[in-house]
Amino acid sequence: MSDRALRIAVGGLAALGVAIAAYLAYTRYTETTIACTTGGCEVVQRSEYAELFGIPVVVLGLGAYVFLLGTALFTIELARLSGAVAAVSGALFAGYLLVAQLFLIDAVCQWCVASDVVIALLAVACVLRLRPA
Repeated sequence: MSDRALRIAVGGLAALGVAIAAYLAYTRYTETTIACTTGGCEVVQRSEYAELFGIPVVVLGLGAYVFLLGTALFTIELARLSGAVAAVSGALFAGYLLVAQLFLIDAVCQWCVASDVVIALLAVACVLRLRPA
């Protein structure tokens, strides 16, 4: 797969991640009920795991997705490497949060799981961008 195709994939996935995170941030700050079919979204969003050092995890995710979107705009090695580091780190953190949902919070947020899938796909695409051209 060409770097151009991977950049398009990273850009599209990151934009989807921005949309998910922006929606969750909006609901958090406006105290709007989250559209949720699992019934666990509100529980997860209000849990102790929804913040890291006082910063809402959704805000961290939004920042990460915006950063990854930015890396898709560049072909230089620094953009590829920083994108891969950010995406893999994000996927690992998302895995931790998924375990927290399943075993510690005992509730599942469909939006969080969707974001987990997006960041996992982004990690794959960003790591593939590291291959020599």
